[in-house]
Amino acid sequence: MDNLLGDLRLGTLRFAPLAARRRTKPSAPRAAAEYTGRWGWSVAVGAAPTRTDGRCDCGTAHCAAPGLHAGAGPALTARELDLPRTADGPLLLPTGLHFDVLDVQAQPGLQALVRLERMGTQLGPVLASPTGRLLFFVAPGTAQRLPDLLYRMGWDDASLDLACHGTGGYIAAPPTPLGGLGPMRWLRRPTRENAACPPEARLLLGTLAYACHRHLRDTVNHNRGARNCAPDHALT
Repeated sequence: MDNLLGDLRLGTLRFAPLAARRRTKPSAPRAAAEYTGRWGWSVAVGAAPTRTDGRCDCGTAHCAAPGLHAGAGPALTARELDLPRTADGPLLLPTGLHFDVLDVQAQPGLQALVRLERMGTQLGPVLASPTGRLLFFVAPGTAQRLPDLLYRMGWDDASLDLACHGTGGYIAAPPTPLGGLGPMRWLRRPTRENAACPPEARLLLGTLAYACHRHLRDTVNHNRGARNCAPDHALT
């Protein structure tokens, strides 16, 4: 599959060692310069992590910058960016400005990604979080329109483990680590085209929603079958 980082298999995400891909170790200042100068995005510097388990106290469903965004600095453009300062804290990308982000579990997200690539669907950047989530970049404003989009596609009453990060949100940007879980990684890196003009969510949403629904259904059926096959003494 084109433009993927490393060897990916369903159920697990396997990455080639970064040293095999780059001679220089990625750094927050280098990444911040790329995000702002090359792709035209804004970045923010987060706070020192408050937890090491990849969870957050903010209450947002599937927070994409867990424990890092409380007290985050302002969104900065290339002209405003102080590169040495980016080395002092986690690097964050504010959502709702240049893009929103659809957030799904890794396994159905990977299944959907494979299918979308095979269909030739226009895709934006895709991030893999060490918390076991995939983040698909889509056009800004998606979070506000998501309930209506799901309704129009017939997925409004389905059980979907699908979230969207929009205005006021943040995602941790590579190479930021999430506690002891590991760093954020690109699965599909930004390009000049998809960074400036991420795809409309409707192009991805049907495939993502179906993959999430099927994964949840299969998980429920598997758990039900496991209970039915368990010995009687194991259920008491």
